[in-house]
Formats: sequence, structure tokens, C-alpha cells
Amino acid sequence: MRAPGVEVPTNRRQLLQFGLGLGLAVVLLVWGLPHFGKTSWGDIWHVIRSVPWYHAVGFQLVMLAGLYCYTFTFTGSLRGLSHGKALVINLCGSSVSNLLPGGGAVGLAATYAMCRSWGFSRRATSTSAIVTGVWNVLARIALPVIAILVLLAGGVDLPKALIDLAVAGSLTGLAVIGVLVGVMVSESLAQRFGRAVDRVFGPLIRRRRPDTTMRVDELVTDLRARIIDVVRWRWWSMTLGMVGFFGAYYVLFVLVMRETGVALPLNLLFAAYAIGRLLTAVGITPGGVGVTEAATTAVLVGWGADSAAATAAVVLFSIFTHLMEVPLGGLGWMLWSLSVKVEPPSEGHEPVFGAAGASRALAEDATAPGPAGAPGPARGEPGERRDPG
Repeated sequence: MRAPGVEVPTNRRQLLQFGLGLGLAVVLLVWGLPHFGKTSWGDIWHVIRSVPWYHAVGFQLVMLAGLYCYTFTFTGSLRGLSHGKALVINLCGSSVSNLLPGGGAVGLAATYAMCRSWGFSRRATSTSAIVTGVWNVLARIALPVIAILVLLAGGVDLPKALIDLAVAGSLTGLAVIGVLVGVMVSESLAQRFGRAVDRVFGPLIRRRRPDTTMRVDELVTDLRARIIDVVRWRWWSMTLGMVGFFGAYYVLFVLVMRETGVALPLNLLFAAYAIGRLLTAVGITPGGVGVTEAATTAVLVGWGADSAAATAAVVLFSIFTHLMEVPLGGLGWMLWSLSVKVEPPSEGHEPVFGAAGASRALAEDATAPGPAGAPGPARGEPGERRDPG
């Protein structure tokens, strides 16, 4: 099921990439997990079968609590969006991102189409997508850096390669934050940054879209004003949402580890969790599946965790946080289909919004009239019965 106007990419290159990524994920899960975990699937399933069903239900509730926390990031980036609708967006976007070829672009397109169907403007929706994307990147960069600092403070001896990775991550994070803060604080710096980007990417954009009159520096200036407006309005809500989301998932990670008998201290578990969250952004497999599980298992076993217990815990955690997104995503699509749709405000030419068009609209909306705004009263307020979720 997909939202109207969301075109699933079907060209051969994307299908080939998806097939190769899916094949690699299967190899890493079937062969890599027991190999890196130094165990067998028989031992892994023996541990998994020992988990009571009511404990599994409790774990799934913790996962849902984390998803609800993330709605504060969504509602903080888009004025007028209710927590119920934000949860639906999260469920639907995550499910298609993890399942379909070109999942990230399709997830973005699905989010855009759903927000538009509820009457949000193109400018407000694209600004929300950019701000939440930045918050996600910064959080995933910060997690492993915090984990390394926690380990060093606890006197844990770390391999030089891991320390080098932490330093590289810190420098990358500082560079991203530095550019972001600089562009937000200084309009002249934003214009210089936009002109530099325009010199590199402008010819490519104008060659592929010769009818456009938009320049990248104009887009950066426009986006800067809109992002500043959103960040000033609810930066604290977006930040608390990210902290609550990753915090709930860490609690789930610890609970699953303790359930299977992994007795590593909390600082080591946090480090393993942080590495796993960072690797979910790896694009070579759908949602980083296989890569995340194999790396997390290798880290846990390397720090002395029981092989079968650690591998089984990683599998369970992946089931609750990844596999269960599929039926939950189906529920989200059903709730969206039943929700009240509102004609979005007219903003000039409306782009065709396929997977590639999702990114293109971020450029096109720079010339759309009107300020980034909230939906009108006809759209409904949070808590109304017609709101899904």
C-alpha cells in the first residue's frame, strides 16, 4: 500500500541495488551472525524460545513508547501536526524505508504525500523534513562519541582503531555542527556557502532542469529563514523527542540483553547499542539489516558476552525494532487511509512527487509564495476524534 502520488522506483539500477543489498543482508544474517557470534542457529533459537511471550509483549510496548517519543520531534518541526498523525507518519515512513528499493527516498516521498493530504504546505513540509533529518544525523553522530567518552571515563581499555573512529566521528560531528551553526547565525556566511554549493551543483541542476530559474544560494537563504523559525519555535521539543526515542530503545536493548543472560556492564552495553544505531544508517542493505546485527554481535562477544545469549539478544532486538515495523506500518497506512483528507493550499506549480521528486521539491519550493505556515483550522487540532492514532 502506498500514498497516491508516491511512485516506487522501478528502474533496473535501483532494483539491482536493492537485490544486491537484500542478498547481502540475508548472507550476513544467515551466515554472518553465527560466524561473528561464534555460535550456531540451533543455540540461538534455543535461547530465543526461552523468552516468555508476555515478556516479548512488554518489550514491544517499550519499542512503541520510543516511537511515541519521536513524535515530539515531528510535531516540533511542523506546526499543527498532532502526535497521532506524527506516529502514523513514523510508522509508514519507517516501513517503506526498510522494505522497498530506494527506501529512504520512498519514505521521504510517503511522508511528504501524507502531510500534503492533511493540508500542510509544501514549504512547511520540506522544512520539517530537513530539520528532522539534521536532528537525526546529529543524534547518530553524538551517540558513539558519548559512548567512547563513557568507556574512557570508566577506565575501559579500547583498541586504537576504535579510538581513531571516535576521534573521526567527533571531528565530523563538530564540522557538521559548525557549518549548521554558522549558516544559522550569519546570513553572509549562508550566502557564501550557498554560492559555493551553487558553483559545484548549480550547473548539474540547470542541466537536468533547464526550465528552472532557482539558484542554490537563493534556496539556502530561503531555507535558512525557515529553519531558524522552526528551531527557535520548538528546538527543545525536537531534542527531547530524539533523547526519548534513543533512550527508550537503549532501555529495550538492555532489557533484552538481561533477558537472554548477557551480564555486561551498562557502559559496554551502551557502546554496543550506539555502534548499532550508527550502522542503521548504512545504505548497502535495507535499513542496515545484517550489517548492524553482525557488528553489534561481534562487539558484544569480543567484550566477553556469552556467544549464544548475545547473538539471540541482538536477533530479538532487531525483531522488535525492525521486523515489527512491517505490520505496524500496515496499521499506519490503514489509519492514514481512514483519516480526513484536506486540499492543500495552492502554491503555484505542484511537482510530481515520486521517490526522486521528494528531493527535487526541496529545491522547487524555494520559489513557492507565502511563509512556512501551519495548517488552518479545518485541518483539525490534536486530540480530535477524526485524528488517526
